[in-house]
Amino acid sequence: MFQDMGYVPMELFDYFRAKSEVRLGEALASGEYVGWLASERNSPDTIIGGAGIQLRRVLPHPIREAGGEIMICDSRQGVILNVFTEPEWRRRGIAALLMKTIIEWSREQCLEELVLHASDDGRALYEQLGFVSTNEMRFIGNLGADSEQD
Repeated sequence: MFQDMGYVPMELFDYFRAKSEVRLGEALASGEYVGWLASERNSPDTIIGGAGIQLRRVLPHPIREAGGEIMICDSRQGVILNVFTEPEWRRRGIAALLMKTIIEWSREQCLEELVLHASDDGRALYEQLGFVSTNEMRFIGNLGADSEQD
């Protein structure tokens, strides 16, 4: 998915894949990550899409519900990631089906909040499903031990 979006240069792909395989294996084993795969109806071994959710416990913070009410979230949050559909299967409802499955599962699990980072291609779908843009920002400076101190 990240390579398809142009985020991982070819020279880093093998390293990225190896690191991801280890970390994803750990997260699946611990229950921190749950994933779903979509396959062709008559060919269950042919994966045409997938998506996952990483569960994390969060500190209490206010969130605005759909009706505008403020509530305090103080338990489990789901970070939706790895939403991907193979190019030849796009625009056929695969990602929508995966997302609806994740939302329903999250309700059953009593998660208090779902968040995701939308690609330009996925933004319209997420908005249709009830996701809204937030005020999140990302630090892109150096966090390494050798970075300058202020």
